[in-house]
Amino acid sequence: MAGHSYQHPGLVLERGRTAANTGQVRDLQRDLRALGYLWAGIDGVFGVGTEQAVKAVQHDLLNNAGASSGGDGPAPVRVMDYNRGRVRAVTGVVDQALAACLVDMLDDPKFPTLPSVSNPAEQNQQVIGEIAALPSPEVPPPFLMAILLQESHLKHFHEPGAGDEDMFIVVGLDSNDPAKPAQITSRGYGVGQYTLFHHPPQSGEVSAIMLNVAGNLKRAIDELRDKFEHFVNGPNSGTRADDRIAEIGRGPLRLCRYAANDARYLRDCRRCALAAGTENITAGVTPLYPGAGQTYEPTQYYAQASYTGVPVRQRLGCDWPYAARRYNGSGMNSYHYQVRILKNLLSATDAPGVRP
Repeated sequence: MAGHSYQHPGLVLERGRTAANTGQVRDLQRDLRALGYLWAGIDGVFGVGTEQAVKAVQHDLLNNAGASSGGDGPAPVRVMDYNRGRVRAVTGVVDQALAACLVDMLDDPKFPTLPSVSNPAEQNQQVIGEIAALPSPEVPPPFLMAILLQESHLKHFHEPGAGDEDMFIVVGLDSNDPAKPAQITSRGYGVGQYTLFHHPPQSGEVSAIMLNVAGNLKRAIDELRDKFEHFVNGPNSGTRADDRIAEIGRGPLRLCRYAANDARYLRDCRRCALAAGTENITAGVTPLYPGAGQTYEPTQYYAQASYTGVPVRQRLGCDWPYAARRYNGSGMNSYHYQVRILKNLLSATDAPGVRP
């Protein structure tokens, strides 16, 4: 692979040091994006994000043996095999030993890289079209849109901006081990942020969930439906939504307030959210649900824990607000996530086939 201008005798790149030219940093950022370590941005500025990406790849060169932390199978290669004693610490500094490791990974066809496209806006528009074209939806399209808006801003590929050349697939990077802050514990890919717990991805995963926008969207639909069917009213704490049990009880799951032969069935969620009325949530005061021992609190991902104008979830007449929360898990973050999905519903336009 050409374009590794940062591989140059004696060159060192790091945050706070001005590069001889921004092209060297751009080439580094482009390669870190391709290798799955940089969240976003190919702008020639060695900032905090680039430094974090460098630390993450250094960590993997020292520790990543290809195992999965989430039961989704091993990676196709061991990142640590590309080290060969050249990287000895996590520093955030790119020296020529690290540069050689990066180039070796990029030049190895067994190391799948993340895709980029020349027409990201066109590819992203396909997402909206796919959702609008759902003939007999398995999940409510407005809820799906609200979730994807939160997950990826409804974008499968990054759209470049002023000074930014990034057209790679949208990727979300989680670092959830406080003892290993440089470690990326999981990655979400594309519009649905389909999550993998091994790195790099398998080549089949690149083709099925990264290059295939419709396939990525289908995974999100299947995941949301699975959460609805198995994680809202299940038999134990791991398979139920405690907020649903507290607010609705253990009655049968509610797909929609409208009958299946009604044009509004699974499509009129915005107006249901409007009709439900709104409530305000105050950090440290509002309980997660009636009788809960916890209140809404800030987290690593949600610094703000107070919200205004939140649709009252138990009045929507369906169980999708609870399924949407479980789409994100079960802890404090999932309640913040649910709030944002409900607020996204209010800003959504009416789904195809539904008229005021």
